[in-house]
Amino acid sequence: MSTYNLIRSKRAIRNFSDQPISEADLTRILNAGRWSGSSKNIQPWHFIVLQDRERLRTLSQCGQFAGHLAGATVGVALVTGDWMERWPVAFDLGRAAQNMMLVAHEMGIGSVMANIYEIEQAAALLELPSDLMCYSAISFGHPADPTELTRPPRAGGKRLLDEVVHWERW
Repeated sequence: MSTYNLIRSKRAIRNFSDQPISEADLTRILNAGRWSGSSKNIQPWHFIVLQDRERLRTLSQCGQFAGHLAGATVGVALVTGDWMERWPVAFDLGRAAQNMMLVAHEMGIGSVMANIYEIEQAAALLELPSDLMCYSAISFGHPADPTELTRPPRAGGKRLLDEVVHWERW
């Protein structure tokens, strides 16, 4: 599938089957994140892979809309230093996350982002050093309903190109 079509067809998957993700597929997903570009090549990330059901459930309670982590086959916590003062780091984490999610989609594995609001609770669960934190995680898994991977976009889901693109000036 072309990159354009891969991006266009990516859907947020929040319900997962019990089918495991192979070690080879998981390694491929993680490498896609590791190979992401970053500002000044600082590579500000660490990825904590979670497969233990209880850890996934506990992390899912660290974000208001992170419940899907509890049912994921694999969760990947995105860990970095305090990016609140350095916006390129947040941007770079987003690039790494998008790479992982697109590669997963290419392999028929669903994914969706989770924002983590209970930073201290997540840090304790993940046993992070005091200079690192987790603001987001990604749920991965084979979809409970495989047709979700190929469903058409919802009407009105994205703004029209003319609403978001400006030429030369506002």
